[in-house]
Amino acid sequence: MTDGPVSSTQLHPEWPTPQPIRGVIFDIHSTLVDQGDAATWLDAALAVAPHPLTAEGRAELVAFLDRIWEGARISDPSSSRDLSFEDHHRVFHELIAAGPGVDRPLADALYDVMLSTWRSYDDTLPMLQALREAGIRTCLLSNAGVPIRNVLDRDGLTGWYDEIVLSYEVGCVKPQRRIFEIALERLGMPAAEVLMVGDNANDDGGAAQLGIRTLILPRTAGTVHGLAAVTALVHGYDA
Repeated sequence: MTDGPVSSTQLHPEWPTPQPIRGVIFDIHSTLVDQGDAATWLDAALAVAPHPLTAEGRAELVAFLDRIWEGARISDPSSSRDLSFEDHHRVFHELIAAGPGVDRPLADALYDVMLSTWRSYDDTLPMLQALREAGIRTCLLSNAGVPIRNVLDRDGLTGWYDEIVLSYEVGCVKPQRRIFEIALERLGMPAAEVLMVGDNANDDGGAAQLGIRTLILPRTAGTVHGLAAVTALVHGYDA
């Protein structure tokens, strides 16, 4: 028996040894930060902009809000919403207008309080600390059309990454090749030494085009996202 993760070369000693992972690129939303509970989001908005809702209407609206950004993949497939705050605001209001009866004051309130419901997963900071202690460089890479830095500051994540690349700041979005190239340039590492961690196979899977090993952790419910898999994978390649 061995303690800790078992590497591929321990299981198959005839295999060539892969290059160690020296850097990790992270998506943010639904990877390091959870979007929160839709019911809590709605309640926060209703406190600002009261709106009459039946029990059935509330349940329908909560279900809609829980999946609202999935609709953006259809209405905004090029992710133009993540290139500016103005475009993100516009796309949100187009999506909410197509949902179950929400007036403009409530729609505005939902948008204004949205980031207040986002919270980092409980295993985000311990994982980032473990990578820092192991000398692994990190880069946050996000399709973000909102001031995501405010969330990072609020949840104490600022300072635990080495680089940050945001779509609205660099003018390109995942899965475009260029945004991953920018992340690699910021890290100062070749693709073969880097791991990409995200929640979306289409957007974050674009890293594989450059030869970046890619781990997809789909959106989960709850406060723990399974990020210990990242440190286990990094150390496994180092074993």
